[in-house]
This record gives sequence, C-alpha cells and structure tokens, in this order.
Amino acid sequence: MVDRVIATPATLELIELLKQQYGPALMFHQSGGCCDNSSPNCYLPTDLSIGPYDIQLGHIGDVPFYISASQYEYWKHSQLIIDVIAGHGGTFSLEGNTGKSFLTRSRLFSDAEWAELQAAGVV
Repeated sequence: MVDRVIATPATLELIELLKQQYGPALMFHQSGGCCDNSSPNCYLPTDLSIGPYDIQLGHIGDVPFYISASQYEYWKHSQLIIDVIAGHGGTFSLEGNTGKSFLTRSRLFSDAEWAELQAAGVV
C-alpha cells in the first residue's frame, strides 16, 4: 500500500541528527498554519500532546507523523513528502538551530493508489 507520508533522504539525515541530539523518541505534527505556517514540526513527545482529533499518517525515519483531522480533510487526497531546505523554519520545531527547516511538499494520489487506500479503510 502507498504511504500517506514519506521523507526525502535529506529529511532522514536531519532526523538522524536530531535523534543523536535529543534521543530516539521524537514525533512530527503537521502545523496548521498559525505560528509556524503550514510546516512539519518535530517535537519531543513531552512537548506536544496528541489529541483525539489528530490522525497518525505514518512514520518517517521511524518517527510517528501526525496531522489534525480538520487539516487532513484538505490533504487526504495527497501524499505528503517531507523535505528539508536551508534556512530557519518555525520556532517550535527541534531543527530550528540547525540552519535547516522541514518543508511539506505533496502530490496527488493516483486513482489506483486512492482506491487502494479506500479499500484498506485508511481514508
């Protein structure tokens, strides 16, 4: 089955750096656009509470990735591709002091991929 969220090699490299710095227990949450724009933020599990209206899309670099249910409604037809760019991103995400920031790119699922996700009951 197609993954709903994937990571570029640069993202996986930055995740490994963050694991070395902060430990292996990390998590991602796709920001809804308030303070940190619409960016994927990396947190320690103690820094953000996952609630009943958050959906786990999958894992990137063995780290769980969540999105709010309301935002998921806008993105559910798309595969999220988590990438890294040079520059400072949001102030809440752990990569803030690295000179890099996580960025969400996306692509629409093909009809076959969408049918597969529907058949699996994950959309």
